[in-house]
Amino acid sequence: MSLPWYSDGLGFQCTQCGNCCSGPGTGFVWVNDRDIEQMAASMDMTDDLEAFRKRFVRQVGTRESLVEYSDGDCIFLDPQKRNCMVYEARPTQCRTWPFWDRNLESPDTWAKAAENCPGCNRGPIHPLAHIEDARKRTTGEK
Repeated sequence: MSLPWYSDGLGFQCTQCGNCCSGPGTGFVWVNDRDIEQMAASMDMTDDLEAFRKRFVRQVGTRESLVEYSDGDCIFLDPQKRNCMVYEARPTQCRTWPFWDRNLESPDTWAKAAENCPGCNRGPIHPLAHIEDARKRTTGEK
């Protein structure tokens, strides 16, 4: 089996710019029970997870996703500061950005992600093992 094109690693440092959290077409932010518990804890809402779910989570088929504002922005993107209000407790999907399959298909798809993400190709080089771990956590792959 040949190594992926990014086998020498990729640079990434989150700038908390909010670009991946905003605008129409950003898609769903899938969450699981653990993600919900961590975000609720960061907001001192662990005593009432149902209230947290009602306010911040919606059902999409058999899965759960974070609610968005009408403009497509994530419910946790501070509209004034443009940063994540639960950054330290953000969901797995957010933690693994930009190491998603769609961004790792080719150097061109990585470059396209970098056009909107100022953290791509900057900061520390993440080794192949880290990238693959993040990618697998996003896809649920073992």
